[in-house]
Amino acid sequence: MSDVNLVLRSTRVITPEGTRPATVAVADGKIAAVLPYEAEVPAGARLEDFGGDVLLPGIVDTHVHVNDPGRTEWEGFWTATRAAAAGGITTLVDMPLNSLPPTTTVENLRIKQEVAASKAHIDTGFWGGALPDNVKDLAPLHEAGVFGFKAFLSPSGVEEFPELDQAQLERSLAEIAGFDGLMIIHAEDPHELDAAPHLTGPKYADYLQTRPKVSENAAIEGLIAAAQRIGGRVHVLHLSSADALPLIAAAKRDGVRLTVETCPHYLTLTAEEVPDGASEFKCCPPIREDANRDLLWAALADGTIDCVVTDHSPSTADLKTDDFATAWGGISGLQLSLPAIWTEARKRGHTLEDVVRWMSTATADLVGLTQKGAIEAGRDADFAVLDPDATFTVDPAELQHRNRVTAYAGKTLHGVVKSTWLRGERIQHDGVIAEPTGRLLERNN
Repeated sequence: MSDVNLVLRSTRVITPEGTRPATVAVADGKIAAVLPYEAEVPAGARLEDFGGDVLLPGIVDTHVHVNDPGRTEWEGFWTATRAAAAGGITTLVDMPLNSLPPTTTVENLRIKQEVAASKAHIDTGFWGGALPDNVKDLAPLHEAGVFGFKAFLSPSGVEEFPELDQAQLERSLAEIAGFDGLMIIHAEDPHELDAAPHLTGPKYADYLQTRPKVSENAAIEGLIAAAQRIGGRVHVLHLSSADALPLIAAAKRDGVRLTVETCPHYLTLTAEEVPDGASEFKCCPPIREDANRDLLWAALADGTIDCVVTDHSPSTADLKTDDFATAWGGISGLQLSLPAIWTEARKRGHTLEDVVRWMSTATADLVGLTQKGAIEAGRDADFAVLDPDATFTVDPAELQHRNRVTAYAGKTLHGVVKSTWLRGERIQHDGVIAEPTGRLLERNN
């Protein structure tokens, strides 16, 4: 313990063994030991005592659209990672689209890494993209360190990132399975979307009809069948339809290598509350009814859904028109994800340990970041300090996002993130954010 330079202490530390009073010793940016609360502070080490505030592992968000370079006016690494730090997130994995160029070749990955290197306030990794014509690029991207490969089964909304048909999906999945990579899927069936009513205008009820549950269900059914035949690892992104849960549960029982995520907006917001014209609530797949939300929570509780991520997908305010058919589809929620989930979880009898499992441990496991996601010896000293009982009302003007359009405006949330720590350094304290010290992460590195 002679090299310990920092000691963090709280009466509530969330560890893999549960929540308890503890003293956490840090050396060289790593957790050296988790000790009894009364443990002596090593000579020369600085003590930070958080009293009754909760010390939890930094949140790991594996679904973030940073949009940098190319559409930096939508977000960018500087603002996205500041917002993440303010919200207790210490690691994010950036999606391959909405940036120009998309992360679909090694050359494009290097461009994105170069842009991110000096702007990242938190540790940042990257997904690759699977397109109809880039199968040859998948293995090189894997070797270059991407965490897996994103594909769409329906139009992505940007022309430079086309969707895969079933044959193209299976071709890419077979290639990725060959090196035991991970394929992550936006699962909406284009034929079911085409068959749905093509409604326009400001009414959310009309928009909901344009993205029916059957589009998700059919796409997930096809994905499961492909994964079963090929034996590849697949992950369903942003699950919205609770009707797909029996399919997912059966596939898991059958040994399909399948994981599933959902998002704070599906768990905390409902279709019934969306005002007409309020396209800050628009996303694809959509926020559904309250009864559907209850079933998603039950699936989180029983493990059918593995994790919770933001799918932070911002845009400039002018793209959020009052016509749901033409407005950009994406929820901006990076800074608010932890308190939003905690607010709803506590109402439903869940604990902060559950939230940590869904938003930190399971997400780190998904992408193989064995150094993240838990407070235990040997892991990175990444932490959030949370007052779980304090409340705040969301004021968009106080957010760190570049474009402060949010579906959470005016909501009162539980859980104030008082400080955020990255590898033993405090990077955010009471909303004041330090200069960037984030590192670029690669798979198994």
